[in-house]
Amino acid sequence: MSSVQVESVVKEHALIGEGPVWEESDQTLLFIDIAGQKIHRWSAATNQIHSLKTDDTVGFAVPRRSGGYVAGVGRSIVAVDWTTQKATSLVNVEEDKPENRFNDGKVDPMGRLLAGTMRKDAQTAQVKPGSLYLVNSDLSVTKLLSQVDISNGMDWTQDLKTLFYIDSLSLSVDAFNYDSSTGHLGNRQVVYRMAEGEGLPDGMTLDAGGRLWVACYNGGRVIHIDPATGQSYWFC
Repeated sequence: MSSVQVESVVKEHALIGEGPVWEESDQTLLFIDIAGQKIHRWSAATNQIHSLKTDDTVGFAVPRRSGGYVAGVGRSIVAVDWTTQKATSLVNVEEDKPENRFNDGKVDPMGRLLAGTMRKDAQTAQVKPGSLYLVNSDLSVTKLLSQVDISNGMDWTQDLKTLFYIDSLSLSVDAFNYDSSTGHLGNRQVVYRMAEGEGLPDGMTLDAGGRLWVACYNGGRVIHIDPATGQSYWFC
C-alpha cells in the first residue's frame, strides 16, 4: 500500500476532466472538461473556479507566451482570450474526417505545440484514424505520426533528446529520439508495456529525476516508471 496521501482540492464535477496545467506565476490550475466543452481555471488563493464554454469538445488547453491560452477544440487549434472569454480559430486540420477531434496536446521547451487527434468513438473503431501534429509559432503544421488511436501523455527529457509519448490503445509508453531543432521524431521504442489490470495509459509527466508518472484510465491508479529499466510502481 502506498504512503502517498491524495487530497481533492478542486470540487468541480466534470464529465471528462483532464489536462491539468499548473501556472506558477498566478498560482492557478488550468484544466479541461472534454465532453462538458469547458476550460476551467482554479485559483489556489481564492479557491474559486472560472470557466469558459467552448463550441465543441476540448482536448487540451495550454498557456500562450503572448497571453491567454491555446486550445484544441474539435479539429481546430484556437487562441483563447481569457479576459474577453473569446476563442479565435488559428489552425484547422482533417477537414475530411468530421468524426475526429483533438485530444491531448503539449508545448515543447522551444514553444512548439504537439497535438494529437482521435476518432470520437476510438475505442470501438476498427482503424487508427488519428494523427500527431506539430504546430509552429508561424502556424505551419507538420504531421509527425499517422495511424494513431488516442494521442495522450507527452513529455521531454531534460536534454530534449527524447520525447515520451502514449497512444492509449497500444497499451504502452513509447520513447522517440527528438530533434529539438525541428521537432521531428525517430527511432520509436517501447519503454513500458501495461500489465493486465493496469488500465489504459493516459496523461503523463516527467519528474525532476527523469522518471515517468502515468495516469491509468479505468485502472484507478497512477504508475511510476523508471524509463531506463522499465520498472514500475503504482499508487492507488
